[in-house]
Amino acid sequence: MPPTKTIIIGARTSPLALWQTNYVKQKLEEAWPGLVCRLETFVTQGDKTLDKPLPEIGGKGLFTAELEAALMHGRIDIAVHSLKDLPVADTNGLIVGAISPRADARDVLVAREKWTLGNLPLGATVGTSSLRRQAQLLHARPDLNIQSIRGNVDTRLRKVQEGQYDATILAAAGLTRLGLENHIAQYLPLDIMLPAPGQGALAVQCRVEDTTVLSLLAAVEDAETRCCVEAERAFLDGLGSGCSLPVAAYATMPSDKIMLTGLVAAGDGRRVIEVQGHGRDPLQLGRKLAEKALAQGAAALLRFSGSKS
Repeated sequence: MPPTKTIIIGARTSPLALWQTNYVKQKLEEAWPGLVCRLETFVTQGDKTLDKPLPEIGGKGLFTAELEAALMHGRIDIAVHSLKDLPVADTNGLIVGAISPRADARDVLVAREKWTLGNLPLGATVGTSSLRRQAQLLHARPDLNIQSIRGNVDTRLRKVQEGQYDATILAAAGLTRLGLENHIAQYLPLDIMLPAPGQGALAVQCRVEDTTVLSLLAAVEDAETRCCVEAERAFLDGLGSGCSLPVAAYATMPSDKIMLTGLVAAGDGRRVIEVQGHGRDPLQLGRKLAEKALAQGAAALLRFSGSKS
């Protein structure tokens, strides 16, 4: 690398997106003295359209399209995403050049009276626009009134505090990164709320042919996290479904093997298919468990949930 090089990083404008981008910026500048990282911010279609649930407007890819276009046209050199927001298939000409060490992958309950999921009042209104969260909530508590909620983390917290909702579900990683852990009423156990594939990890996207940037991104890469999230995303991909449908997956590497749990649910929570397995190849493991879930009727659940979205 030359003594001084500048790379331009694209980011969304929400406080969480800016935290994530500045985290990557700091790691790169610490690892490569002389490297200068400059931020360029974008307001995506997903940020602009806040009056409809995500599944109705096209899913989470709406948070990434503008940054990917800027990458492809050379306006920016890298883009930082929450990995769970990034579609499974690489956009032509782009690659996930690094995946950061994973933060807490769990979901958390934020509730007005610090209620837990077990003692939320009967028929309580819980805000979420995620079909994955909705399905698992209703599986555990069929009485709950699930309503769409949009906006950044601060907006959702405010809506609960103002009484528009009794509670909402958020990613633990987001609240922790923003220093908002005091709002957490309960960390939801994985056997009640399995996370989205890739939740808690950051993806740093760049152009395939940009070998200089790819070499710089080695400073951000975490090999174990990549293995785990690749298995989770292979499970999602093997189901032939998008990230807006009620699919969950979580992998760990307690040894040299990947342990993966995958889940597919009906949107109303009445039926849940859960599969588990282990292996050394993340892509093979994810696809194998997807086939297992499909053999148990997952395709019908996804069609049902998609028709209700």
